[in-house]
Formats: sequence, structure tokens, C-alpha cells
Amino acid sequence: MTEFTKTLCPYCGVGCGLEVSPPAELGKATNRDNQGNPIWRVRGDKAHPSSQGMVCVKGATIAESLDKNRLHYPMVRDSLDREFRRVSWDEAFDLIAKRIQTVRFTQGPEAICMYGSGQFQTEDYYIAQKFMKGCLGTNNFDANSRLCMSSAVAGYIQSFGSDGPPCCYEDLELTDCAFLIGTNAAECHPIAFNRLAKYHKKNRKVKMIVVDPRRTPTAEAADLHLAIRPGTDIDLLNGIAHLLMRWNYVDTMFIEDCTSNFPAYAEVIRHYPPEVVARECGISIEDLETAARYWSQSKRVLSLWSMGINQSSEGTAKVRTIINLHLMTGQIGKPGAGPFSLTGQPNAMGGREAGGLAHLLPGYRLVKNPQHRAEVEEFWGLQPGKISPHPGLTAWDMITGLENNAVGVLWIAATNPAVSMPDLERTKKALLRSPFTIYQDAYYPTETSAYAHVLLPAAQWGEKTGVMTNSERMVTLCQAFRQPPREAKPDWEIFAEVGRRLGFSKEFAFANSAEVYAEFAKLTKNRPCDMTGISHAQLQAQGPTQWPHPEKSYELGVKSDELESPTPNSSLLTPNSSLPTPNSSLLTPHSSLPTPNSSLPTPHSKRLYTNLRFHTPDGRARFGAYYSKGLAEPPNHDYPFVLTTGRVYGHWHTQTRTGRIEKICKMHPEPFIEIHPRDASRLGIVDNQYVEVRSLRGQAKFPAKVTKAIAPGTVFVPMHWGSLWADNAEANALTHPESCPDSLQPELKACAVQLIPISLETTVKNHQLQSLQR
Repeated sequence: MTEFTKTLCPYCGVGCGLEVSPPAELGKATNRDNQGNPIWRVRGDKAHPSSQGMVCVKGATIAESLDKNRLHYPMVRDSLDREFRRVSWDEAFDLIAKRIQTVRFTQGPEAICMYGSGQFQTEDYYIAQKFMKGCLGTNNFDANSRLCMSSAVAGYIQSFGSDGPPCCYEDLELTDCAFLIGTNAAECHPIAFNRLAKYHKKNRKVKMIVVDPRRTPTAEAADLHLAIRPGTDIDLLNGIAHLLMRWNYVDTMFIEDCTSNFPAYAEVIRHYPPEVVARECGISIEDLETAARYWSQSKRVLSLWSMGINQSSEGTAKVRTIINLHLMTGQIGKPGAGPFSLTGQPNAMGGREAGGLAHLLPGYRLVKNPQHRAEVEEFWGLQPGKISPHPGLTAWDMITGLENNAVGVLWIAATNPAVSMPDLERTKKALLRSPFTIYQDAYYPTETSAYAHVLLPAAQWGEKTGVMTNSERMVTLCQAFRQPPREAKPDWEIFAEVGRRLGFSKEFAFANSAEVYAEFAKLTKNRPCDMTGISHAQLQAQGPTQWPHPEKSYELGVKSDELESPTPNSSLLTPNSSLPTPNSSLLTPHSSLPTPNSSLPTPHSKRLYTNLRFHTPDGRARFGAYYSKGLAEPPNHDYPFVLTTGRVYGHWHTQTRTGRIEKICKMHPEPFIEIHPRDASRLGIVDNQYVEVRSLRGQAKFPAKVTKAIAPGTVFVPMHWGSLWADNAEANALTHPESCPDSLQPELKACAVQLIPISLETTVKNHQLQSLQR
């Protein structure tokens, strides 16, 4: 009988369970790729509660990338115009430690930065936080989750008092109405979407609304597709709220007993009547009313969103405005209902738990909070005041810090900012200015390796044991099933060894990743993400486990210290309020609503806030009152189109893995630009003709895909292709760095561009050249 190793897919935040077995099995032919190389067998883990044995093309082919273009040895060079030379780990560690020490004592710890990844395991994240924020005393650790989930984090904290998606995947199969906005889940989170789509198809009374300027495969499955103009999400959401208020579909009891700041929100939505909203969004009043009617007639509404909401200069406001609709109708804390952010990366959730953003500390703590800092300092055995009270540099701040010579050491690990950052030409110029860049990755080359002084070979998926947390707060043990190639090491071991060489031996005296996780879990005690009952041994014995999962049962108390910003207007509705009475035939009021002294959600619950008490000083969820501001860079006479970016089904991020997998490259052989036929006709563009796209920051070129699936005035390009995979096809050469003021997440989803058709003769030559290269 074949012995499979249970692990987790290392791509998106769905967190699908996988089972992996060796290429050679008794009585079977060796499993090989098209070149004859042995590859591990991968299949879905039917016992994993999140994915139930399903797997997408990325997960199914993941093993094919394990041995392609790996970085095997530490490499160094004195300057970026020199060639790399191989060195020993001792030499690399000593060089890094010496450089960090020099910068600490000349420029100060604030000149040291680390940019990490949602593809870290939790143990990697935790050791990096202890090293940077504890031992070195700088909060300059940020992750590419800043580009992905930080608006969802800020929205949850401001509305509920704490981060943490309150829903679970079971809700996908219990809802009456699924409201998907800013997410192409069918391609970006396919296994979670498959669960929803199957349930929707079997239950005709269940409604699905999809809000997206593109008619994606997700939108194809919807009962109602709202192709709104980019940047009008808040208009739409406030317009739906306006109709719910007008039609008296409001859970008065829940609002009075469980929320605050409703009057301010009610005043805002008064200004969003259907005729105004339809005009702003570019949709019909009938479709707007249909969306509101679906919401109003549903007892269980589940909203799902991803980068289309988060990657915005209004990201936090959009997240909170989604949450407002749930608070207004009491659609939270019960099966099939709630606001559910779909995490972009496999362990972005684990990173948030471990404190892996510049404003966070482990255990859902905040850098600005003195009590939180004191708790972590005491736990780590640090002098009081060692942890800086100031949030560190975000990913984009690190780029601008390179520009003004404020950064002396930049350590990049498991991410590829030379493709993924906005305003890419500016980013590259800043990276060229870095006096000392350490780049730690499993693969070589990548686009970012061109800007490194030191290369460190990292162990990757399947080569190290650690923990990851998916979108539904499910914690899974990812067990190693093979040795790292040559001299590659797990990320946490690399961080820990540098820490020891800087004199922090006792802080990093870990024998294995199980010990690292055990220490981290202690820091979550009595926190909203309590995982004190979770360990490597427990996960191995009992399987994936959802938090909160404390060591022993107790009730979580209301914590006033969870807040990221001052308490908003907390004036509450009184019985004499002008709030309309809900339609009792459609809304199911929450029975036995909690008193102010009720405890927060009980441990081991699949959902958060089941007793309708929140992590705020008064236990109430907060409405956020926001008017729509629109895009940071709207279209204009010179740049009349809105460019939006996203993923395709087979590829992942910047193709560091998927670009090396033959099947996926055949599925998606080249980048493209989607253009509506009306726009294409006006500009004289035909299918497959190359189009030059220009913004205020840069230019790129793509073959045209003329399709009615994109709204007029909007164009779409995938974000996966960097300079290694295509010529002049980088989406982020066009995007800008303007960001949400609360989450500091850049607006990667929209910028103003102009389109210039390239002659058909040049297009033919481009195709011939690419064919020869392939």
C-alpha cells in the first residue's frame, strides 16, 4: 500500500489538502515528466475539510516545479555589475551578520528592512518577527500580503475590533444568497468556488450576484452580473443599503443591541438613491433593485471578496461598506451568512496571526498598543521599550526608503517585488540604489535576483515541515516529504542562524519547527486567534484544526485593546429612533440577543461572533460611514481607459513556480489585453494585434483579445508576466502606488491608460519571434 504524505497546496488561500507519494512505487512504473525526470505524485486529500479531495491544475502539477531552476548554494557579489560567486553558508552568514551590525550602529535599526511572503510557513513568519521586531528593535517587516489582504485586515479590525474572517467554507453550501464582489473566484479560488457553484446549481432558490467589470467565468455562473465601472463599489453598496432602508428590510433589534454608529451610516446612504447609483455605476436601475431584492429576501447572505476590493485607495472603506450591509440586516454570526474575505496567498492568514505586517505583533496584537508591546516584550524576555512603538516601513515605504538612502539593508524572502510592486520602473530604479540586498528564494533566476548582492537558497514546499492557515482559519500541518536540494535551508532556520550570529543565541535555541510553533502558540493565549491547543503533534494526530482552539475551554472576554484607531461615533439607536421596522416575514431576528456583559464567541466554533458580541470596548460592531471617492487615477482625455489587472486560472503570482510547468505554460502561452469590441473598432484594433499600453509611469505591449466580456472603457491584463517570461509585458509598469490611507494597500486594480495599435506587420514579426523562442 502506498504511503502518502499529507500536506497543503502552496498556492492560493483556499488551502487545499494534498497527498504526495514518491515517483517510484512498488509494482508501478516511475512517474516522470515529459523530459523523463521523476516527479512526485500528487492527489487531493479527501479527508481535508476545506477541499474535500478536490484540486485545481496548479495543485495537481505542483510537484513538476520542484527541481527546475533551483538555487542550490549561497552566492554573493560585491556590486550589481559583477557576477555571483559561490560561497559557503558560514561565509554568507558572517557577511550578512557583519553588514547588519554595521548598519545598526551607523544608521540605526530603522535602516534594516525585511520584505517577506504569504508563502512563508507560520514558523518562518514568527522567527522573522522575533528577529526584526524583538531582537533588532525595528518593525520594518512587511510582506507581500500588504499588496493582497491588508485592506481586509483593517476593515475587520475597524468594524469588529479584531482581524479574522468570521465565516467558514461550510457557509458556501448553506447560504441563500452569495454576493461576490471584486473576485473572480472561479479562476483565482477555484476549489472554494466549485463548492459554491455545485450547491448553487442544485438549489434554484439560491441566488448568486457577481459584481465585476469583466464577465469572468465567475460571472457566467451568476443569476445577476453587475458590470459596474471600476471605482464605484461604494456607490453600489450604499445604493443597495438605500433600497433596503426604503423597503424596511432592516434588523432593528440587532442594530440596537449589537452595533454602534448606525445614524452616521444612515445619513450617508440617504444620498445614494437608485437613479444616482445606476448612473454612477453604469448599470440599470432594474439590476440594482434586483440585487437589493435578492439580499432582502434572503435569510442567509454570504459576501465574498478578494483583490478587486482590497487593492484600492478606498480598500478599507469598501470592506467596511460590505460589512455594513451585514450589520444592517443582521447577516452575521449564523450559518450561511457573513462577510468573508478570500485570502490571496496560502499563509497570509498565518502571517497575520504571527504579526507579519509592519503594524502588527504576534497574536493579533498591534505595534501602537503599549499593552500589546509589553506583553510580547515580557514573553520574549526583552527589556521594556525594546519593541518600537512606531509601525515599520510598508513594502512601498521600503522602496521610497531606498530612494532617499534611509535603507541600509534590504532582505527580501520568498517574493518577487521586481514584478509585483506598483510603478515598476520606479521600483527597479530604487532596487538598483540598494547598498545591500539579500535575496532568499528557492528559484534562480527570478526578476528580483538581478538586484541582489547575496542569494540564499531556500527550502520550499515539501522540503520543510510547518503550519499554514487558510481563509477559513483552518490550520494545517504541511509535512516535509523530501530533503531540500543541495544546500537549501528552511527560511526560519536562516533567520535564526543570523540571529544567533548577532548574539541572540538563547532567543533562537530551537531544534525544529515544532518547537518554533509551540512558542508562537503560547503568544496567542487569550487572544482572538487563540491556538494554544494546536501543535504539530495535535495536527498530525487529529488533522487540520480551525481556530480559536485554546488549550482548555474558557470564555474570551471583551478586549478594548484590539482597536487600531479611536472609537468612532458610538451613539446608539433608541427605541424612538426613526429606523424603520423590518419586514418580519423575510428577516429572521436574532433570538435572545446578548447583554453587554456577554462573552465573545466560544472556542471551537466554526464561525466567529455567533453570540453577536465583538472585540470592541462595548462589545458592539461598528458601522463605517463612507461616501464614494472613486479611483485615485480616473480616466481623462489623454488616458481615456481604465486598466484593471488580475490572474488567470493556471498561473500564480509572478510565475516563479508555474512558469516552469509545461502544462500550465501551454494553457496560458502569452499575456494579452482584453478590449471591448466597441473600443477596438474605434481604434482599429483586431484580435491578436499587438497594442501598446501607456500610463503616466510606463508602457507595455500585449496582443489584443477583443471580447464583450470586458466593459467598454475598461481593459484588462494579467499580472503574471515579468521580464523573464515575456518581452515588455509587465502589468505593473503601468500601475501607480497610491494607496488606502488605513491599510496602506496600493491601488493595483485600476489606473488610467491610453492604447496605441501596433501595425499588423510588426505584430506578425512579434509572433514569429516568440514562436522561435518557444
